[in-house]
Amino acid sequence: MIFTVAIDGPAAAGKGTIGRAVAARFGFAHLDTGLLYRAVGAKGGDPVLAARGLVPADLARDDLRTLVAGQAASRVAAIPEVRAALVDFQRRFARAKGGAVLDGRDIGTVICPEAEVKLYVTASAEVRAHRRWLEVGGDVSVVLAEVKERDARDMGRTDAPLRPAIDAVMIDTSAMSVDEAVAQAVALVAAKLGEME
Repeated sequence: MIFTVAIDGPAAAGKGTIGRAVAARFGFAHLDTGLLYRAVGAKGGDPVLAARGLVPADLARDDLRTLVAGQAASRVAAIPEVRAALVDFQRRFARAKGGAVLDGRDIGTVICPEAEVKLYVTASAEVRAHRRWLEVGGDVSVVLAEVKERDARDMGRTDAPLRPAIDAVMIDTSAMSVDEAVAQAVALVAAKLGEME
């Protein structure tokens, strides 16, 4: 069976947590597409060559979850040639047999507009900055400024800007527990799978 769940949203909204939980619940493969861009940014050098030469081992680096890697990812993701180099990889992953969950910023709009389920996971900038601060520490006001800067860059880029797909279901996790957010996503996927039987 080919079944794609596309999850988009800004940094620290909870899309990765939801994506992993949905994949585990239904036995689907999971791809955090942000890791592709983080890996390209972390490799350094020419980002286009880094994207074209990306190998699975690059996604296993232990420095990909840092704020520095996140900022680098946002910068290289704005380069059209980098995005093009990674699109095919993501599309093949999404439409492989067995089902797939992809989370990122342009999955439902660009990578998999034909996805069976599209979710847009969001939360207020303040809530997301607090979550990120709990992960990485530092000065909370600096983390909030970085979150807002990243949002502006991701939403303002010309190529595949961050925005919800027209047919995406919005999940605002600002006041939700992880369990509540996951339950809402699981229910949406289960309903769609039920319609297809």
